[in-house]
Amino acid sequence: MSGTSSFEVSTMKNTNMKNNNTQEQDTMAAIGIGAMIVFIALILVAAVAAAVIIQTAEKLQQNAQSTGEDTTDEMSGKVQILNVFVNDDAESYEVYFRLAAGSDDTADTGILWQISCSDQNGDFQYIAGDFGDTDGDVIGLGDDTATDVDSVEAGVAYRFTLDANDNAVAPATANDCSPSALFNANVKATLYIHVVGGGTTYDILKVNDATEGAVVV
Repeated sequence: MSGTSSFEVSTMKNTNMKNNNTQEQDTMAAIGIGAMIVFIALILVAAVAAAVIIQTAEKLQQNAQSTGEDTTDEMSGKVQILNVFVNDDAESYEVYFRLAAGSDDTADTGILWQISCSDQNGDFQYIAGDFGDTDGDVIGLGDDTATDVDSVEAGVAYRFTLDANDNAVAPATANDCSPSALFNANVKATLYIHVVGGGTTYDILKVNDATEGAVVV
């Protein structure tokens, strides 16, 4: 360091120290900014994850509620078949029934029925209607006046005359699942009863005796 004074050396040292301090301070600021960016990113990720979890939980809750309501309607809004008797051997059955516990009052036209069977030749027979049909009235048990009702109440037993032979509508192509038809062909019939907006009930009808008043099993 010939030709350099001690003052110049001292000045150079001070300048280097200032540069080092400035560089160190700049490095610390960069680390702080990086940490802040990471922290903000974590907050954003957490917010997105929370939104997804909340949305999923709400959807699951809605699905569970909808499923529960549908199950309740299906289980409570249905017909319980108490018994079936022969009414007219060539035409109809007398169906004793009531609505399941917890069911809402239901209009007779809101209760649908269908019956199917095979004839002696094995041909498929099908008849359908509703409990508001003019062929059969819905009558409360114990009603001596046999008054037709338009609304079925839960917890009350009723009877309905189900016409299982549609020969009055289409004689040439009549479908017949009447007691005599089942008895003569030695076949069974399947009876379905649907409640609109509710559940479905079915029963297998086997006629061992086609006389009026005989129990259908």
